[in-house]
Formats: sequence, structure tokens, C-alpha cells
Amino acid sequence: MEYKTPLYLWLGLFAGILWALDYWKIFLKAQLYFPQQLSGYFWFKKVLRHSLFLSGLLAWGLLSYALMQPRKPQKFSPSNIEVNDIVLCIDVSRSMLAEDIKPNRLEVAKNRIREFVRMRPTDRISVVIFSEKVFTLLPLTTDPGLVDQALSEISIGYLGSGTNIGDGLALSVARAVNSETKNKVIVLLTDGVANVGTMTPLQAAEEAKKYGIKVYTIGLGTDDDAKIPVGNGLFGTQYQLIPGGSIDYKVLKEISELTGGKFYPAKSSDALKDIMTDIQNLEKTEIKVNHQIVYDEQFYFYLFFGVSLLFVVEVLRRLLLKDIV
Repeated sequence: MEYKTPLYLWLGLFAGILWALDYWKIFLKAQLYFPQQLSGYFWFKKVLRHSLFLSGLLAWGLLSYALMQPRKPQKFSPSNIEVNDIVLCIDVSRSMLAEDIKPNRLEVAKNRIREFVRMRPTDRISVVIFSEKVFTLLPLTTDPGLVDQALSEISIGYLGSGTNIGDGLALSVARAVNSETKNKVIVLLTDGVANVGTMTPLQAAEEAKKYGIKVYTIGLGTDDDAKIPVGNGLFGTQYQLIPGGSIDYKVLKEISELTGGKFYPAKSSDALKDIMTDIQNLEKTEIKVNHQIVYDEQFYFYLFFGVSLLFVVEVLRRLLLKDIV
């Protein structure tokens, strides 16, 4: 059993309290006295009054419960929605802290990807991150809030050093391969060159091609030398210089061409935004989902008996107790 409008219970209880105050004429002072010989008759009326009051409370209880609209889920009705399964494969190597794109590459990537996810509320999103090691941060999910939280918490350092593009892409393929949708997409974002791992990027791309998974590759970073913060020293933050243009554009292009995707160089925050907008226009596909629930509404029963009982109480109150409203 579940309730569509549970807070309406308080509305019914409040109405019941007002009825009880009126029933007992709380704010009126009795001034009429009866002879002693009629005391038996008035004892009967006293019992009747209390019985009708309890019946009235029961009636208002039924009405209050009906206002909550109790209902039982009976079955799921299938419906079709358009979705993609998208795996976000994100480089979290130390070079992603480079500040050639302000405030740094990682923060820009996180913000732009979060904007992208918010525009795709019906898609299923997974997040894979890689440095020296690879890790599934989030399996495929349709909860955009959960994806946004996972992306916002991405940080550098706990997956070692190095850039393991091959294994990161291979894990992304594994996440997408069991999907029931026809359109499976991987968005691979990196700022470096593969230098560790058991599988090369092109071997992983071959696996993606075999399963019909498109890979969109993004090379994030400028052609200028960039600075990476390495700690605080006597004169403030200390930086390490890394050479500009160190992205392996050739391999990224080969990955995208092999899988039917597209390669994008992203040299600024605005450029990355435009890229994500372009990917936003991916082809969609329909799947059946059981998200429409057929309910058995229960409130009619309580509403009918509540109204009926209250009607009887009010009629007897006026006919037998001679109450004046």
C-alpha cells in the first residue's frame, strides 16, 4: 500500500477537530434545567450523544484516510523511451591538473561533462576513470543526480601515475557491451599519451568496433607549455612545467575513425562546451521500460463509508438529540 497525498491526513484531522468542537458546543454555556423525573430519559440521550460522537470520530477518521488516497500497485505498463547508453571514460592522470585551461583541465572537463549529462535525462550513463589503474566509478544508471554527484567528486591521485588509455577504453567497452540498446557510445577524454597498461588503445578500439560501440575521442589541452601545481614552498605554490601539444592526436583519431565516432581537439573551455553540444546530437534509439504503474485506487471505499457514516450521525443528531446547528 502507498499513499499519493499523505499530508492531506492532517487536513481531515483538523476538520474532525472542528466538528468535535461544534458537536459538544464547547464555546456555549448551558442554561436550561430539567425536572428530576426526566433524568432517565436524559441518561439515554447522554449515552446516545456519546455513541454518535464516537461514530462521528470514526467517520472523520475514514475521511482523513481517504484524503491520503491509498492505492496498491497492481502491475507495470510498458512504454517506450528514447535512450543511449553512454560511458564517460575520463583521464584522471596528474597532468589533468595543468592550468593552461582555467582553473585546470580536470575542473573544466568535469563542469562541461556535467552540463552534457543534465541535457540527457533519459540516457543511461556510466563513468570510468583511468590513470595508471582503471576504475568504474559508476555503472550504467538513469539517475542524473547520481551521475552529477559522481562527476563532481572525481579527483586526482588515487589511481597512481601514468596514462592507461588502453585499459580505460577496454573497461568502458566491457561496461557497454551487455547493454540492450542499439546505440552504445563511449566518450573518451584524455590529455596525454598512453604509457602504461596491458592493452593498447587501438586493441581496445578493435573490441569496441566488434560490438558496434562508437567512440568519440577528445584531446584536452593547449599547444603551449602548461604548469602543474606540485605543492607549497617558501614562496607559495610550486609548479612543474609540462610540454604543450603532448596529446596523442594520431591515436585518438584512429580510435574514433575505427569505431565510427569522431575526434575533437579541445583547447579551451568554450571549445569543450561546443564539442559536448555536438555529441549531444547523437542518434537515439528506443527501448521498452516498465515505468508506468497501474494502481488499484483504495480511497473510494473509505470515502464512501466515511461520508455515509457522517451523514447518519448528523441526521440522528438532529432528530433524536434535537441539536440546533
